[in-house]
Amino acid sequence: MQKLNNGITQLSQEFPNNGFLQKLYGPNNLHLEKIENHLNVSFHTLGNQVIIRGTEKAVINAKNTLTSLYDFIETGQSIDVNDIEDIARLTENNKGRNFLNNDLVIKTKKKYIRPKTIRQAAFFDALNHKQIIVALGPAGTGKTYLAVAKAVEAKLSGEVEKIILSRPAVEAGESLGYLPGDMRDKIDPYLRPLYDSLYDMMPSSQVANLLASGEIEIAPLAFMRGRTLSNAFIILDEAQNTTPIQMKMFLTRMGRNSKTVLTADLSQVDLPRGVSSGIKDALEVLRPIEEVGEITMSHKDVIRHSLVAKIISNYSKRDKQINRNE
Repeated sequence: MQKLNNGITQLSQEFPNNGFLQKLYGPNNLHLEKIENHLNVSFHTLGNQVIIRGTEKAVINAKNTLTSLYDFIETGQSIDVNDIEDIARLTENNKGRNFLNNDLVIKTKKKYIRPKTIRQAAFFDALNHKQIIVALGPAGTGKTYLAVAKAVEAKLSGEVEKIILSRPAVEAGESLGYLPGDMRDKIDPYLRPLYDSLYDMMPSSQVANLLASGEIEIAPLAFMRGRTLSNAFIILDEAQNTTPIQMKMFLTRMGRNSKTVLTADLSQVDLPRGVSSGIKDALEVLRPIEEVGEITMSHKDVIRHSLVAKIISNYSKRDKQINRNE
């Protein structure tokens, strides 16, 4: 690393395999341009070397971004231009190499899935190393999607025999009993987000076959009572809508060689007034247990339209102000 004038630092990074450079740089150096714009650095390529100029912090972040991208390409993974800014963001503050290693990639039939924020990366890590994982955060942070992706990977690799996806039968202002049709007709629309995630991970024919064989099961929480769920990857979505009794029932269903994920948005509790949320009660019980991981995401982790993050942030600020005034 070399200090130049006006606070500018220069660093040269060499990459051993020239065959990967076209993928690293992108078509017409588009990847490099994206990184330059995001981190406010400049690149100059010379053979298999990239000379980086900018502030010291920006140069280090740019170097980590390039080496992370190179590591991905070296393992045979493809890099889309839309991934570049996400990867650059993850590498800021020298954290990138820890979050973007191959251990934090979920592989399904249709795609490789990587964390797009630091909190998502922490969620990936917990999914790999904990037996029970609690993921809290607003809509759009990828809690359910990533949990389903990890469940699919575990099933396809033979790590578990079954995937069990569940939700408490509570809808915002609507009871399942008032919906038309038989039980399946009532349940399926409510569980549609779980189906959508599955179809995004595997071909529809494979999903249909696994559902028909019972190797993937999607059911309301009430259907879990009295069962022992062994050799399974179990996900309870919308866990903020459980009561403490329901949550205790669910957590005690876990059998041998099983992993359990709870996802919850504490800002969207649809329980009747005066009924406490089971997830809040469960956290007090679970936090001291070493095998339990807890991840809390925020509006900064929202990966939908950028406006969604701003909307969620403003709602959160307003709700906090209302609570202070009460």
